[in-house]
Amino acid sequence: MPHVTIKTHGEQTPPRDRRRVAVGVGVGLLAVGAALGFGELAAGLLRATSPVVTVGDALVDNSPAFLMKWAIEIFGTADKAVLITGVLVVLVLVGAVLGVVALRRPLVGYAGLVLFAAAGLAAVALRRTDDLGAAAAVVVGAGAGAVALALLLRSARHTLEPWGGKGEAETPADTEGAAPAQDSAPTVPEPGPDRGPGRRGFVFTAAGVLAASGSAGALGRWLPSLTGGAGSRAELALPAPAAPLPALPSGTDLGVPGLEPFTTPNPDFYRIDTALTIPRLDSTQWTLRVHGLVDRPFEIDMDELLSRELVEADITLVCVSNQVGGDLISNTRWLGFPLADLLREAGVHSGADQILSTSSDGWTCGTPTEVVMDGRDSLLAVGMGGEPLPHVNGYPARMVVPGLYGFVSATKWVTDIKLTRFADEQAYWAQRGWGVRAPVKTMSRIDVPAPLGRVESGEVVLAGIAWAQHRGIDAVEVRVDDGEWWEAELAEVPGIDTWVQWVTETTVDPGNHAVEVRATDSTGFTQPSERVEPVPDGATGWHRIRFTAT
Repeated sequence: MPHVTIKTHGEQTPPRDRRRVAVGVGVGLLAVGAALGFGELAAGLLRATSPVVTVGDALVDNSPAFLMKWAIEIFGTADKAVLITGVLVVLVLVGAVLGVVALRRPLVGYAGLVLFAAAGLAAVALRRTDDLGAAAAVVVGAGAGAVALALLLRSARHTLEPWGGKGEAETPADTEGAAPAQDSAPTVPEPGPDRGPGRRGFVFTAAGVLAASGSAGALGRWLPSLTGGAGSRAELALPAPAAPLPALPSGTDLGVPGLEPFTTPNPDFYRIDTALTIPRLDSTQWTLRVHGLVDRPFEIDMDELLSRELVEADITLVCVSNQVGGDLISNTRWLGFPLADLLREAGVHSGADQILSTSSDGWTCGTPTEVVMDGRDSLLAVGMGGEPLPHVNGYPARMVVPGLYGFVSATKWVTDIKLTRFADEQAYWAQRGWGVRAPVKTMSRIDVPAPLGRVESGEVVLAGIAWAQHRGIDAVEVRVDDGEWWEAELAEVPGIDTWVQWVTETTVDPGNHAVEVRATDSTGFTQPSERVEPVPDGATGWHRIRFTAT
């Protein structure tokens, strides 16, 4: 008597159902992959934003301030990668479900792609920039996904037919209300002539969709990097400054192992912004518009900017999101044209207290006009560290204003400067409840020993950095294990707009120890001990680390 397996309550899903689910998941994932790949290709051809980044940008632009603050605190500079990964995970999960449902109800699958397209177009509308190319990329992606879905569903039906009609095989035990026959074998379709070709056909179709989608996506990602010629960063020749700065003073960099170097190498310069993808602008197409409450609005292009007398300045930039002891701060030598001269050329009205600058991706920044005009080295910068601005740091031009946190002073990829009033218009972060003037607070940091590090007992070197841009640091004090404060030695600095290194030594016994540091600026103000979070205008507090002496 042949053995018959009878389906009972709680038994695992029959093989045919598992197979249907697996095929459906594959169909959905491949259709979503086709939509993403060809959407990426369209975006690359049109020099537009890809659909995934479009959705991510819309989420960033329309997220509540507390959520953005949380993301920066938790993920730091990886927040953008986490967001993109999250968008992709959602697409994968929804696509898998749609694929399974579409095997029975194809219209649901197509309706899902229509909803994807509608969400993408809504994201385009919600972003802070007008980007018709991004809308076209969404439509192209949805169309490619629909074509792939049609091909895959047709092929999937053939590969599932051998399991019974529309992909389901029945045994007598499966028939509703019927008892299994003890002496009869289950009804299993004989391998027909299309069983092998059906499976192979689906595999070939799936492989073709995968290859086409992957190739399209890779090509779309590669196309933006082809920017070359006179407008590329590699071809931009920076002129010499009209009055070059002297070399850094001897003793600027103390050379203590583990201590942050005085000049930050370009690849290590911190990056915090809202751009999910780095704009890659052509300098020959770049222009800066200066307008608003001015007598003589004008535009300037890169050739005209580089023909002017450029100046150098040593300036430390710091992000308002920098926590006590954080590393969202860097220092370098900049090359650019004085912003104050640019504004004088336009003729600023007396009531224009805000410089509202806009980046190529639509991000806005509000800078107090009086700060730029008070004589400090505020620049429309084109170079840093002796070379053109890296793309990630604002190529081909950005703003640099010493003494203010970056979110109110350091617009990258700047294309528009509008003179206006704080009472009339709010910049990106001001709309989310952050400060509008935000001068850099007096701060200090311990770099050596490393937090939770281990050192030999006896003589121990303590070192770090301190900053109070456009005021300068007069003193840094250190204490160990809550003892008496003593003053550390300060390195040389080229001016008041940079950080300064500090170093001292002490003797410690074996065991666990704590070190604290505080700085006093040139106005006599000593940084407070009270810990305050970065929102809305910068953190405060003494940096404290623990280490072990062995």
